[in-house]
Amino acid sequence: MLNVLSDRRYRHLFLAQLVALLGTGLATIALGLLAFDLAGDDAAMVLGTVFTIKMVAYVGIAPIAGAFADRVNRRALLVVLDLIRGAVAICLPFVTEIWQVYVLIFLLQSASAAFTPTFQATIPDILPEEERYTRALSLSRLVYDLENIISPTLAALLLAFMSYNFLFLGTAVGFIASALLVVSVILPSPKPSQPRGIYDRTTRGIRIYLATPRLRGLLGLNLVVSSAGAMVLINSVTLVRGHLALDESALAWTMLAFGAGSMVSALLLPRLLDRVSDRPVMFAGGWVMIASLIYLAAMTIFMGLNWYAILLSWFVAGIGFSTVLTPSGRLLKRSAHSEDRPAVFAAQFALSHACWLVTYPLAGWLITVSGTVPTLFVLSGLAVVGIIAAQRFWPTYDPEIIEHTHDDLPLDHPHLQGQRRHAHHFVIDDLHMRHDK
Repeated sequence: MLNVLSDRRYRHLFLAQLVALLGTGLATIALGLLAFDLAGDDAAMVLGTVFTIKMVAYVGIAPIAGAFADRVNRRALLVVLDLIRGAVAICLPFVTEIWQVYVLIFLLQSASAAFTPTFQATIPDILPEEERYTRALSLSRLVYDLENIISPTLAALLLAFMSYNFLFLGTAVGFIASALLVVSVILPSPKPSQPRGIYDRTTRGIRIYLATPRLRGLLGLNLVVSSAGAMVLINSVTLVRGHLALDESALAWTMLAFGAGSMVSALLLPRLLDRVSDRPVMFAGGWVMIASLIYLAAMTIFMGLNWYAILLSWFVAGIGFSTVLTPSGRLLKRSAHSEDRPAVFAAQFALSHACWLVTYPLAGWLITVSGTVPTLFVLSGLAVVGIIAAQRFWPTYDPEIIEHTHDDLPLDHPHLQGQRRHAHHFVIDDLHMRHDK
């Protein structure tokens, strides 16, 4: 897996991702402490609003940013967005009102909504070989999981010697370091797409996404991921600290179990995907997540809520979580021309976070008004709806090269080369508006 780091451009981008994620992790912890200072007992409401703002920014800004990402130099765009995020982080220690937090978080997350899909769309241009790109995806998944472990540990060490406001400085340093790493390499920028209107450009990524069967299937799997993930990320603290009255270390171990499952999957996936296609692997991951929720519900009904059952359930859910998410980049790469990839990656970013925007509040509300078992059953039921929809939208037979005709084009059109019926790598574009041709 680590051999992909031999590519200097990818190595610098990987390190940029790592330091930016560490900075973001420090900011997440510092934001909780800042919210408590500003709002006291209403800190949870403030943080809930912050996460909602984050999701709204992701859903609303990502398609717009993706529409224009091929019009500017990628390296310059990524550097500017990193510097914006760093500037916002520097401002956060100086806020005195809650509304100021909301404004700064919207700016920070809007920059992230533009940065992340553009960054993700750059990797397949640097590593066009499927095998190396798959290993890069697994390595990226590992970084996300390790950040969940390293950031809290680093924050705890720093807080022993300094105020939480200095964590925001660490966040700014992370973003500035990311900018320096990005500017140190030359990044490929695909040729600009044809001139289009604002509406056409803004919606192009989503239209390509929804017109491609495998990506419609991915949207269903996004609902599975967000349903199981929301149960883990939103309700772990309620289950462990509230219902079981365990200490903070137990909560840390609980989240570690989820991250460990995800890391195990990320380590094993590259070799598995060399032998098995994406579809069965990703659907297996989806059913594994559903099984983990149903298992915990059954154990709670028959034996009562048990911490060890939660640990096992979360470990298994982590395996399924990474098994679905890691190959998703391969589907996006396969489903668009290089000039359309930023828009398609932005569509995935926005649509997947739209699922989280539904399941985050649903998970918190359900466990508050109905308890653990109904919450598990409702979220697992929602995940089943997602995976059944995915199986319907994404057919088992999913070739990349499709034989098709162009009855709407003249025979002397350059694309036809004198043959009205032909076969080639098929993606949705201006000449191929439907996948059933």
